[in-house]
Amino acid sequence: MPPVTRVVLAEDEVLLREGLVGLLTRFGFAVVAAVGTAPALLDAARTHRPDLLVTDIRMPPEHRDDGLRAAVTLRAERPDLAVVVLSQHVQSGYAAALLDSGDGRRVGYLLKDRVADVAEFADTLRRVAAGGTAVDPDVVRHLLRRPRDPLAALSPREREVLALVAEGHSNGAIAARLHVTEAAVGKHVGNFLTKLDLPPAEDTNRRVLAVLAYLRAGR
Repeated sequence: MPPVTRVVLAEDEVLLREGLVGLLTRFGFAVVAAVGTAPALLDAARTHRPDLLVTDIRMPPEHRDDGLRAAVTLRAERPDLAVVVLSQHVQSGYAAALLDSGDGRRVGYLLKDRVADVAEFADTLRRVAAGGTAVDPDVVRHLLRRPRDPLAALSPREREVLALVAEGHSNGAIAARLHVTEAAVGKHVGNFLTKLDLPPAEDTNRRVLAVLAYLRAGR
């Protein structure tokens, strides 16, 4: 039986915080602390040393990016700490700051309004805790919009596959979603890696990191 993932949760809205505690507990996570401010988040994470941190970006006391700044601080202290931030809006700068923390692994940026499937949300948290990366599709699309489009050489299908790779999906998952063969997905991935001059990657996570490095470079 795999070890239980220990979580520190930070959300200033009491009802949402309690709802998330119940949801995470139902899906087998151990919520070791649930707090409502960024300073409390720092204290709880340093005291409990969780496997995963789930935090809203906007938190007291300043109600700006306090939650994100706390998460980045904690990642600097513990690069292996998995962090998933929740946001009401697409903020590419926030996404880039999170992706720049630690070694780029074990990070997630999700939009609250798009967390409709609780089982999928729990799976995303497990994937990040295990070393993966998860970026909301709207955030990926926002990062891909640039005044001078370096993606112009990519076909529509290559762009579609690129976006799904950046979200953290494996070739098999992309093939199932697009109703194509896994070999076809592998070919598209090889094509866009070549066209974008990205380094080849031997596993899914390194491939995602290569794409995210490219997205960060364009902000």
